[in-house]
Amino acid sequence: METLIETKQKIQLVDGSFTPSEACDVITSLLDEKINFHKLQRLSWCEGNGGANTKYPDDRIQELENEKAIAKNFINSIRSEGKRLRIDGILKISLED
Repeated sequence: METLIETKQKIQLVDGSFTPSEACDVITSLLDEKINFHKLQRLSWCEGNGGANTKYPDDRIQELENEKAIAKNFINSIRSEGKRLRIDGILKISLED
């Protein structure tokens, strides 16, 4: 009997319409979690190895901080228009070759 293994998966993290304040909270929370992941990764790499190369997590943290600022600026720029924001966030997971 052959067993099929699913090699791809999609998770709908966010799907909805939000006020600017709600959208800012959702986006900030998601980005903060990813930033914290990289900070913990960096800390783990440095435990017992003070000279560990942390360029990747350092760079990724900075990229995510920049993206968070861009998102906040965008949301703030439309806040006075009284419009809602649609967020569709899908996490795609697949096996690497």
